[in-house]
Amino acid sequence: MPLDIAVQIEEEIQTFAPADNGAGPLWCHGSTIVARRGDAVYVAALETLPDQVPLNNCRFLLYRRNDDGWALVYRDTTGRTREPSPVVLLGGQLLVSANPTLADPGEYGGPAAPAVFRFDTADAEVDPVREKPVWRDEPPFSEHSYRTVVADGHEVLYLQNTGYEKAHTSFRDKAGNWRDLPPLVWPQDDTSDQPLRLCYPNVVLHNRSAHFLGVGDIVEPVAAWKDAKRKITGRKWDYVFRRLFYAHTPDIANEPFGKWIELADLDQTAGHIANGDLHLDANGIVHALWTQTSVDHRLRDRFFPGEQIIRSLEYLTLKEGQIQAQRTLVRHVEDADGPVPHLARFHVLADGTLLILGQFTGVDSGTTYRIAEINDDHPEWIDIPFKHPMSGIFLTNTIRSGSSPSSYIDIVGMSPTKPHTLGYARVEIGD
Repeated sequence: MPLDIAVQIEEEIQTFAPADNGAGPLWCHGSTIVARRGDAVYVAALETLPDQVPLNNCRFLLYRRNDDGWALVYRDTTGRTREPSPVVLLGGQLLVSANPTLADPGEYGGPAAPAVFRFDTADAEVDPVREKPVWRDEPPFSEHSYRTVVADGHEVLYLQNTGYEKAHTSFRDKAGNWRDLPPLVWPQDDTSDQPLRLCYPNVVLHNRSAHFLGVGDIVEPVAAWKDAKRKITGRKWDYVFRRLFYAHTPDIANEPFGKWIELADLDQTAGHIANGDLHLDANGIVHALWTQTSVDHRLRDRFFPGEQIIRSLEYLTLKEGQIQAQRTLVRHVEDADGPVPHLARFHVLADGTLLILGQFTGVDSGTTYRIAEINDDHPEWIDIPFKHPMSGIFLTNTIRSGSSPSSYIDIVGMSPTKPHTLGYARVEIGD
């Protein structure tokens, strides 16, 4: 049966002042800031504090939407922070992660103390319970957390970076107890003196099985390319995302992550990879999505003359750490007609059907969203009839954050009609 798609809501949540601290409301794009519990939708937004200086010049806000529209149910007055706050659901409990600074007002940066605010969704306006995750070896956390928070509806996995070498890990069990786990050490690269730091990963937790998908986030390692880009951008640094890695453990509470598996590598052509999403199905198959660009357009004419720039949406499956199959779902060749893929997310319907929500651009159409069902053949993409589609990063009510499979897709991004405004759209999928 073809999918029946209805755009029910397109609206604004909140307008904010730019914080100018290098982050933003969607900076945690491997996790999510939106979750659905029944008919209620929750979004953790950011508010800029006008009397504070960067980097820690924000605090998190919690909004809830029901039939009466959006309402602010909580404003954090306990600390200042830099980055957005990923959320997860545990049944009737909503957990909002935070990373409040320990630095004095006026200081540029400094140490931080991760925290989790636990709300009762039956009455989210009641002050939350503040929980403290437990970490091994007292990590030197700072405002640059690059944190990841995921849940399976019962337990929570929390990862937070320190420096460029590893992520520290904390686990919350069904009884509500936090415990420290061994750090996750990034892949080693013998060809470079830089560790392959992985930021903004997609992580899945289910019955203590944990799966990690992330892209290397490092300073340009090739001196000639770094120099060429510096002359273009005027910056002394330029971070690149070219190598995609996966790792998993069958029992996060008792076994460390296994060896790293490299799924894609565009180092040789100065390409770009953006991880999109990760899903674990009922058969133990891991589904991975990412977009990639074959060559950096700024370097192509000088270093790769004649090379076509190809942008594609890639899909890969694994089971028990072994790659099963890989497909290119959408492929766009430079100067050709057709949609250019930018970002894609998985969405699971109540009956278990796995969908892909893709964001594209076209010469005449601008930003568009399309949806397709995963099957053995090439997916059939169906346009979503948005009036004002949001461009750039978007986040959804993913089951990786404890939201239940649903016919509703809740999408949060930046408003296309009003600057510095967090937007929201609700799409209903039926048969």
